[in-house]
Amino acid sequence: MGVSSRARWVALGLGVLGLLCAALGVIMILMVPSLIKQQVLKNVRIDPSSLSFGMWKEIPVPFYLSVYFFEVVNPSEVLNGQKPVVRERGPYVYREFRQKVNITFNDNDTVSYIENRSLRFQPDRSQGSESDYIVLPNILVLGGAVMMEDKPTSLKLLMTLGLVTMGQRAFMNRTVGEILWGYEDPFVNFLSKYFPDMFPIKGKFGLFVGMNDSSSGVFTVFTGVQNFSKIHLVDKWNGLSEVNYWHSEQCNMINGTAGQMWAPFMTPESSLEFFSPEACRGTPASTRRTVLTPPPFCRSMKLTYQESRVFEGIPTYRFTAPDTLFANGSVYPPNEGFCPCRESGIQNVSTCRFGAPLFLSQPHFYNADPVLSEAVLGLNPDPKEHSLFLDIHPVTGIPMNCSVKMQLSLYIKSVKGVGGRVPGDAACSLSFLLQSGMMGGKTLNTFYTQLVLMPQVLHYAQYVLLGLGGLLLLVPIIYQLRSQGPEDTTSPPNLIAWSDQPPSPYTPLLEDSLSGQPASATS
Repeated sequence: MGVSSRARWVALGLGVLGLLCAALGVIMILMVPSLIKQQVLKNVRIDPSSLSFGMWKEIPVPFYLSVYFFEVVNPSEVLNGQKPVVRERGPYVYREFRQKVNITFNDNDTVSYIENRSLRFQPDRSQGSESDYIVLPNILVLGGAVMMEDKPTSLKLLMTLGLVTMGQRAFMNRTVGEILWGYEDPFVNFLSKYFPDMFPIKGKFGLFVGMNDSSSGVFTVFTGVQNFSKIHLVDKWNGLSEVNYWHSEQCNMINGTAGQMWAPFMTPESSLEFFSPEACRGTPASTRRTVLTPPPFCRSMKLTYQESRVFEGIPTYRFTAPDTLFANGSVYPPNEGFCPCRESGIQNVSTCRFGAPLFLSQPHFYNADPVLSEAVLGLNPDPKEHSLFLDIHPVTGIPMNCSVKMQLSLYIKSVKGVGGRVPGDAACSLSFLLQSGMMGGKTLNTFYTQLVLMPQVLHYAQYVLLGLGGLLLLVPIIYQLRSQGPEDTTSPPNLIAWSDQPPSPYTPLLEDSLSGQPASATS
């Protein structure tokens, strides 16, 4: 009896434990997704108490800006009417440091800030040094000639006089450091003196002058604390709700985020929209330096979902640029506001670069009209090498890996009335920029543990508990079925079956009763 009772209690205990496990598993299945969502919503919003605030304030991921130049190897032949032959030089790599300052939380669920940026050359990552000499089109000469095309003859003659007396040539041979960070040229002062409205430039001239130790202006973005539907969206830039560089309301709109974080819980139907104002920064005349480079966009842009991927064990969505990104207005009418346009695949950014004939495209004119790459020998568009992408963790909207590539080209042509030897019409590639970064180190480990590993553990734990609970619930059921098996010797006697047995002297009353005779009073 003791063993049987103990087994019964063990079976009952396992059944109760199974019921608890199954109940906990069901509760987790119903509640865990909601709890994870609440935690994500809590920790991706812009709030000092959120886990992502420190990452938002000062990006812990190392970002690199790689600069490639298209060196012209046949400048003399180009002046005689032949196609330019270019050779890709670089990369010349700079580590990019970004930090948000003057962070001010406003009453309308927004936060305003300035993001400071600095660049530091990385010799170990570069294919060359800043002292390398490179032959490039002379932006001041060739760009200035195109800008004079519709000007009076008197101004064209003045421009010609400046070109001749100062010995300006169509191509220049300068170091990487000079091209990027500026060089002194008397022609800059000449342009500033005699063409102040057309060339508001003074002092050094360079592609990156004014970029180092600078900011992108004052951003005001939604925090998502009160209204999560607007999280990370840009409300204003420098107090503006739209820019005025383009020729349509749609093209001037400030859409999307600031390009660092997006709303969580993405799907393949989601798009990645952001506003990049870098090229829209006006350089004050008092700074006595000039930057013409528009890295990277000077507009809002939208990337589309391409495929699902895995980065260091973390599921991601890859977003890439659509074919219409730099399509001209005839191919894609919504881009009409970015015109005057040339061939499809390049965007005219002259309106926010002092009227200089500069164009943005993807490197090597990838995804552009083939006539552009065919006009310059040495270009080889390749989607693997030259397409831009961002890999985003869809649950949090945080970038894991990015590679944004943009090419700057100068439109050159011979202008009647402007002296000097100038090549014929072409969009001559100057350089392209690759801005890249990927999460790694301690930041990646923390992200993986808290936002990937733990949710996965909880996801599998709920089904393990449910399955284990189901198995344990079978224990008392099986025990009960087994305990109701064949009858044992302790079962009550079958009286009918006993009536056919020989009489026993020890049961006279029972025997008489069964035979129908009354029992005697005495033995």
